[in-house]
Amino acid sequence: MTNLAFNFPRDTFLGFDQLFNTLQNTNLETVRGAGYPPYNVIKRDDGHFLIEIAVAGFKKEDIDLTLEKGVLTITGKKHSGLDTRDYAHRGISQRAFERSFTLADTLKVVGADIVDGMLVVILENNIPEEDKPQTINLGDLPKSAKKLLLG
Repeated sequence: MTNLAFNFPRDTFLGFDQLFNTLQNTNLETVRGAGYPPYNVIKRDDGHFLIEIAVAGFKKEDIDLTLEKGVLTITGKKHSGLDTRDYAHRGISQRAFERSFTLADTLKVVGADIVDGMLVVILENNIPEEDKPQTINLGDLPKSAKKLLLG
């Protein structure tokens, strides 16, 4: 499983404040050598993230994605016995894997596909208007607030 932020070593948290900086600067699994398969988290704009996972040698039917209670779990398992080739050298790992990402309540999975040997999961951050940052203009007080100042 994957862990990059707040709750090491089980999950990667996505969609939380300051998360992207944490994801860029911290990767304990790589330090520990347990970072298979390697992955990237890419911030496309204020509302979208991409998770890219290197899945060379895996087919769509070898990979399962599940989202349950805010945890996106990605598992890969090659179907054994299908490859009858005689390898002189086998350097591309095809071992089973599982990666988990804990998503913020506002982060939704839009879709996923394999592109050029990379599993790409598209996430969209839908922050409600009342939770978005607001600009507050100085001196723009309603009459009821002005009474409090003079009070």
